[in-house]
Amino acid sequence: MSTAATTTPARSVLLDPEEQRVIEERRARRLHRLARRELYSFVVFAGGFAVTALALALALPSERSPGVAAVLVLIGAYAAAFRLDFEIGTGSAVPTQLILVPMLFVLPVGFVPLAVAAGVLLGSLDEFARGSLRLGRVPFRIVFAWYAVGPALVLGLAGERPPRLSDWPLYVLALLSQFVLDGLVSVGREWLALGVRPSVQLRAMVWVYAIDAGLAPVGLAVAFAAQSSPYGVVLALPLVALLSVFTRERKVRIDHELELRDAYRGTAFLLGDVVEADDAYTGVHSRDVVELTMRVCDGLELSPRERRDAEFVALLHDVGKVRVPKSIINKPGPLTPEERAVMERHTIEGERLLLRVGGLLGEVGRIVRSCHERYDGNGYPDGLSGEEIPLIARIVACGDAFNAMTSDRSYRKAMPLEEAVAELRRGSGTQFDPRVVDALIQSLA
Repeated sequence: MSTAATTTPARSVLLDPEEQRVIEERRARRLHRLARRELYSFVVFAGGFAVTALALALALPSERSPGVAAVLVLIGAYAAAFRLDFEIGTGSAVPTQLILVPMLFVLPVGFVPLAVAAGVLLGSLDEFARGSLRLGRVPFRIVFAWYAVGPALVLGLAGERPPRLSDWPLYVLALLSQFVLDGLVSVGREWLALGVRPSVQLRAMVWVYAIDAGLAPVGLAVAFAAQSSPYGVVLALPLVALLSVFTRERKVRIDHELELRDAYRGTAFLLGDVVEADDAYTGVHSRDVVELTMRVCDGLELSPRERRDAEFVALLHDVGKVRVPKSIINKPGPLTPEERAVMERHTIEGERLLLRVGGLLGEVGRIVRSCHERYDGNGYPDGLSGEEIPLIARIVACGDAFNAMTSDRSYRKAMPLEEAVAELRRGSGTQFDPRVVDALIQSLA
């Protein structure tokens, strides 16, 4: 199983950029051939599962003998649940817990992982038939059956018995073993195949396992019903059908989120082009500030979401200058107090422009407003100081000043690098955030 999240009114962001990237790549991979690293990862983990599942089937004794029809019904029900791909973070949450739990009390417990693997393959073949999965990937999807090994082993070692509420500590232990084993396998598989950071995978798993934990008691109730007839598992199917509605809704929301992300990014770069067309120096300067800003973000180890916002802010921090007369922007000498007052309104104009776009760029606009604040509180337009200034605005302000010092302007030549660095150090703690200054200077080495 695998992750979820919710939108908030303040931001149209369902997933952070890293999760968006992973979901897009995962969707694309489903229709592509296995890459070498993926193939190696799947061979290792699919082979390990096959050996482990066969060993359990041979080693765990059982007196249960469900009929062939009952086994096929269970596998078919599992396949139906497995088809529901609730995308979360780096993977998918599927309501298979509703069917796994009854399987553990109807089938010989040692054979449950193999039955789960059969359900996974059946559901995957259905995905292939619908054109959403490449045929060559189907056999390797048995790696998703690893999560059934833990509870089968725990319940098998405890001795097969019918479901009883008094055995709840045993069931909790079985569920925890499922989470631990599945977590280890999933993290290892994604890291080996795709280089996905364990932190990203584990963040997704929190949601997945919360869903599993919520569905497990319902699955246990179905297991009680299945004691009188193994066909009692069909009682879970209406809930599976209901969850399919939420799965489709989730997919639509993610599709919308990805489309919005592309629209915001396209709008940001379009506005950047508008700035460059309006004033070539300002446009080139903004792109240079983007590069400096991203270096500082790397040095400060900001999150993917903060990095995305920082890129947009750096690109658009001067967008409000389209409202400033060219005679002021390109004036070869010092500005008069009246001209400086007009110039200093460009951050407010930039915020207004981006707020009209709305959504993510509206949030970016609020940070753009603060890109000329000073750490000591003597900046503009609001006189913010220290931590009151958004961190991204502090980063962009430092990169903005450094690039301005090291670029030719209409009224002076570029400052040598050493002098510009010295000027940054002099402004550390007054004009600039000392931590940002240190990160920027370090990035120049």
